[in-house]
Amino acid sequence: MPVLLAYAILVPGALLFVAPFAWLVSASFQHVGDIFSWPPQWIPEDPTLDNYKTFFGIPTESTRSGASADVLRWFANSVFVASSITVLQLFFNAMAAYVFAKRTFPGRDTIFLLFLATLMVPPQITLIPNYLVLKHIPLFGGNDILGQGGHGWLDSYYGLILPGSVSAFGIFLLRQYMLTIPDELLDAARVDGAGEFRVFWRVVLPLSGPALAATAIFTFIYAWEDFLWPLIIISSPEHYTMPLGLALFVVKNRTAWDMLMAGSVVATIPVLVIFMIFQRHFIKGISLSGLKG
Repeated sequence: MPVLLAYAILVPGALLFVAPFAWLVSASFQHVGDIFSWPPQWIPEDPTLDNYKTFFGIPTESTRSGASADVLRWFANSVFVASSITVLQLFFNAMAAYVFAKRTFPGRDTIFLLFLATLMVPPQITLIPNYLVLKHIPLFGGNDILGQGGHGWLDSYYGLILPGSVSAFGIFLLRQYMLTIPDELLDAARVDGAGEFRVFWRVVLPLSGPALAATAIFTFIYAWEDFLWPLIIISSPEHYTMPLGLALFVVKNRTAWDMLMAGSVVATIPVLVIFMIFQRHFIKGISLSGLKG
C-alpha cells in the first residue's frame, strides 16, 4: 500500500512537470499556425524540421532569415562560460571545503557559518555591487590604476565567468561529503610523506567523486541557464550566451514562435546530456552529503 500511494503521488507530479517540456518539443516540430491551436496538438499532425533549419539558417521552401552564425556563437559562448565556471567552482570550492572539513584553525566554524549566511542573501541584492566592482577593475577595459576611465570587466568573458567562480552552496555540499572521509586515510598519506596539497589532490578529490559530480551538475545548469547577469553586463552581440540570445531573438522576431521553440529545445540538450552522464554520481553525492554534520 505505501508503494502504491507513493506512485499515486509521484506519477501525477511527474506528468505535471514533464508536460510543458513535452509540449515544447512537440511545438518545435509544428508549423507556426498549429502551435497555439486549441486543444494543443501533443503529437504533430504534419511534423516538420523547417523550424530547426530556419533557426540555424538552412534554406527551406519557405525561407526566412534565421539566426545561423549567431546561434553557433551563442552556443559556443554558453559552452565556454558554463564549462569555465564549472571547472573553477570545482577547484576552488573543493579546496575551501577541504580546509573547512579536515583542517583545524582558529575561527573555522565561525567563518563557515558566515559562508552559509550568504546563502540567505537574495542574489538580486548583490547585482549592483558586483556590477560596480567589475566596472572599476584596474588596468582592464580602458581603466587606469585606480579603476577609472573605462568599463573594466563589463562586456567581457571575465565578467561572465569570474564572479561565479566560487559558490557558498558548493563549498557546503562538498564539505559535508568530505566529513565522511576517514581521517585515518589522510594521516596515512601524511606519514608516507605526502604534502597537504598532495593529500588533497591524490586522496580527498578521488574519494569525493560523487559530490564533485553533483556540484558540477548544479553549477553547469545554473551557469547555462543564467539570463539576468549576462543581460546586465553584456552589450556586444559577440558575447551573447544562449539564453540571452534567444530572449533578444524574440524581441527582434516577434512572431517567430516556431524558431523560438526549436531554439529552446536545442538549448536544453547540453543540460540533459550532462545530467544523463553524471546521474548516478549525482544521486549518490546528494544522498551522502548530509550524513555527517
